Amino acid sequence: MMQVRRSPRGLAVVVGLLVAGTALAQNRMPPIPADKVTAEHKESVKEFQAVRGREPFGPFVPLMRSPDLMVRASAMGEYLRYRTSLTPRLSEFVILLTARAWTQQYEWSVHHPEAMKAGVDPKIAQAIADGRRPDGMSDDETLLYDFFMELERNRSISDPTYARMVARFGEKGVMDTVGIVGYYSLLGMVLNTARTPLAPGVAPPLPMLPK
Repeated sequence: MMQVRRSPRGLAVVVGLLVAGTALAQNRMPPIPADKVTAEHKESVKEFQAVRGREPFGPFVPLMRSPDLMVRASAMGEYLRYRTSLTPRLSEFVILLTARAWTQQYEWSVHHPEAMKAGVDPKIAQAIADGRRPDGMSDDETLLYDFFMELERNRSISDPTYARMVARFGEKGVMDTVGIVGYYSLLGMVLNTARTPLAPGVAPPLPMLPK
């Protein structure tokens, strides 16, 4: 019988996916049981529904452990997802970068379809998922990619990159981009801490990258 040899990196990816699947199955913060729901919880759900038009979902389920935080996070998210100065394509591009940085399977599964609808090139999204610098990015995507990587790796932004961002997007665009990165990093931390699972039957879309 012919044996298939796996590279060390390939084995790491396979093991990583198995570990990720196990972690995601251990939902630490599922919906709060009915007998534990307080008046504060109920009021926060009403406020959430007034803005989002639905019950708390995804990261807002674990965030319900701190109702005021959940409501305020939702309000920030409503702006950062739908009303920033970035176009939907560029906004979703930055969200994918953030989801990849946190290896956040839930966020990627939600936002990858949205990114496709907004016009992000599937090959660019795949490169991000694989942890590679994408080829064929537009000038705006290249600038946002470089800005994100500097912020992620250096925890700061160089003067040349800052000047390019302000020249292209203005100071508001710079802050909106930082807001998107910060907000989806918060959601990534919430989801990873709570181990919020994917929908039933959905496989983790992101490979685990070597550290």
